[in-house]
Amino acid sequence: MNIIIFGPPGAGKGTQSKYIAEKYNLFQLSTGDFLRNEIKKNTSVGQKISSIMGTGSFVSDEIVSNLIEKIIKEKKYDNRIIFDGYPRSLSQAKNLDYLLKKYKQKIGVVLKLSVSLETVKKRISERRNLEKRPDDNENVVVKRYETYEKSTEPLIDYYKKLNLLKVIQGESSIDQINKEISEIMNNLEG
Repeated sequence: MNIIIFGPPGAGKGTQSKYIAEKYNLFQLSTGDFLRNEIKKNTSVGQKISSIMGTGSFVSDEIVSNLIEKIIKEKKYDNRIIFDGYPRSLSQAKNLDYLLKKYKQKIGVVLKLSVSLETVKKRISERRNLEKRPDDNENVVVKRYETYEKSTEPLIDYYKKLNLLKVIQGESSIDQINKEISEIMNNLEG
């Protein structure tokens, strides 16, 4: 089954996605990692992405959609993808629905990690000490959090109406969040 996990930057999407991928043998499609990888390769697209992310803005839907489709069409990932950080807007959600339908797949559940701005700032500050990300400074984090909150409001309604949304208290410990996600996943499979 395909899964969407979303939450603001620093909510723990990557950590939880890795956990789910390992436990349930799924492929983690982290748009952030894909974008940072393009930056590392220093391609022309990577340079464009770098300047966009450096301002705290989101990369265009077209760039992200092309990356997403490359993965969705791979048979080995058929109904085995965790979408980590995508979609971020209603237009992206509708594009994802279109791509999944095109390749005869669907979303099984949408997990939303609910986290306050204060917690996000604290986590980003701690993460900055462990790994260097160009988009991990407080001003950029605040802007990305606010942009995220504003742009995902329609997504929440969209997935609620489709009866796919499960909200998880992202302020809990990593282990507690893992446990809550496992219960949701086990109920879906059972």
